[in-house]
Amino acid sequence: MRNPSKNRSGHSSAFAAAVLIGIVAALYFMREILIPLAFALTFTLLLTPAVSFLQRLRLGRVPSVILTLLFSIGVAAWAGYIIGNQLIDVLNQLPTYRENIHAKIQALTLTQKGPLGRAAASVKEIGEELSSAAAPPPVPAPRQIRKSNSKVSLQSPLPVQMVQPSLGGLVYLRELSASLLRSFAWIGIAVIFTIFMLVKREDLRNRLLRLVGLSQLNVMTQALDDAAKRVSRYLLMQLLVNIGFGAVIGTGLYCIGLPTPALWGVVAGILRIVPYVGTLIATALPLVLSLAVFNGWSHPLLVFLLFAIVELMVGNFLEPWLYGNHTGISSLALLVATVFWTCLWGPAGLVLSTPLTVCVVVLGRYVPELSFLHILLGDEPVLAAEAQLYQRLLAMDQQEARSVVDLFLEARPLIEFYDAVLIPALNMAEQDRHRGALDTAREEFLFLSVNELVAEFSDCKPAQTNVERARRVVCIPALDEADEIAAAILAQVLEQAGYAVIAFPRGPSLHETIGLLDVGPTDILCISAMPPYAFAPARKVCQQLRTRYPDLTLIVCIWGFAGDTEKAKARFERAQPEQLVTSLSQTVELIQNLDRAPRPEDAEICNA
Repeated sequence: MRNPSKNRSGHSSAFAAAVLIGIVAALYFMREILIPLAFALTFTLLLTPAVSFLQRLRLGRVPSVILTLLFSIGVAAWAGYIIGNQLIDVLNQLPTYRENIHAKIQALTLTQKGPLGRAAASVKEIGEELSSAAAPPPVPAPRQIRKSNSKVSLQSPLPVQMVQPSLGGLVYLRELSASLLRSFAWIGIAVIFTIFMLVKREDLRNRLLRLVGLSQLNVMTQALDDAAKRVSRYLLMQLLVNIGFGAVIGTGLYCIGLPTPALWGVVAGILRIVPYVGTLIATALPLVLSLAVFNGWSHPLLVFLLFAIVELMVGNFLEPWLYGNHTGISSLALLVATVFWTCLWGPAGLVLSTPLTVCVVVLGRYVPELSFLHILLGDEPVLAAEAQLYQRLLAMDQQEARSVVDLFLEARPLIEFYDAVLIPALNMAEQDRHRGALDTAREEFLFLSVNELVAEFSDCKPAQTNVERARRVVCIPALDEADEIAAAILAQVLEQAGYAVIAFPRGPSLHETIGLLDVGPTDILCISAMPPYAFAPARKVCQQLRTRYPDLTLIVCIWGFAGDTEKAKARFERAQPEQLVTSLSQTVELIQNLDRAPRPEDAEICNA
């Protein structure tokens, strides 16, 4: 008999995969329209703050949009004109550096005297021998044509060679004109889309909200706001970072003495918009010029070090500090997304990769069916600290498990680590153990590692306190090893708080353990039990302790229990404890309150 839920799950996965493939195919085949639209959306997010500022100055929407676009296009045209003129000047000056270029080429040419030159010559000889051995035998020269009795006989056929006709200048001009016209057409379409998006911004937003339906109004509003904020923040920060990058590069090149340093600073700032590739191109241009201009190798080395140091500082320190979590994309996911968008849309995809990936991650954050995109591409930790610790212990990787512990304890106290990481990890282990999913070897390694970790933290100095702790606390495990470890953790925390604590190990018989107790009238008994099967053994221990010590304070600790504690106490029936707690911090606070409360014998002394 088939499982209907399994069939539905398979159909939904196949449907999601088909939808994803269809979306990728649509992005590829509709790229002629989608690329200008994506650029227009990026320009809209970048120019919206300026348009809003002009509107606050009591200008209308349309005049604000026109002024913003005219100013942006004017700045871009002016920068392009200046850069083009300076590049032409640099190219015209290159013949004057012919001697330096020739000297550099001669210096880079390998000589036959050194070992490297001899090795290169040997490799060249071997290559020539291999090529000569693999080459076909030469075609013999055609013999003379002999005429006899008006009959022509050919002794060997003539070789035929296909020669590609050379393209004329008009063909090259036509191809160049077509490429330029295509680029200008994309720019024109993007500008038109940008104008309409800026003018009809609210109308487009409302239509999109209506398209997804009123039931998804809240989710879609959050997604649009989140995407707009992230992309706008990223574009603005990138603009400021690139301006600063270009200014530093231009200043450094001026100090080195390279001609037209301002040009190379502007080019570096503009090319850095292109991820990964832009910085390499921006480095190569002034580096080649420095090889041509300067006689030695020190100046080219300084140019290379300047770009390398500034890029390392900006990419590893400044950008993470400025961007923070505003993009929400991990570095590896950004690299993969850059390759994907480049393969899909070419150079345009390379430039638009980060804004497009931000939109995809935001979509995966708010649409449950696409949550895998947020998991794969987002920069938020997928596994919580307790899951990471448990997974590393399952993998028997004690070193990496310890790194998870150390990272958590860098900024948080030990008791919070126990409550938020170690006890939840033990809870996961107990659930897998009761389901039979935890083999013996991993179970022994896990409990041994946790015991060693807890024993190591017992060396921590107890908290300094001037309060005399009159009450003694007895910690008793309910049943198994996880309960015993949790009881030892509770004892350690209470000892560091200044209490006298007795922690009993789990014994062969509960009666024997209870019989060993030598408690006084002010002592507190704490029963440690770890879910999922915690209440039955805890209730049994509680009943036996109530029978033997009916007047003592009894606390039951169900670690990590998320239900109603009052209803949970009712499950203990007549042997109900004074309190049922679920965490270490709650237990310590409760015991401190009980310790500060007046005791019955103190009241009798006062009455006397």
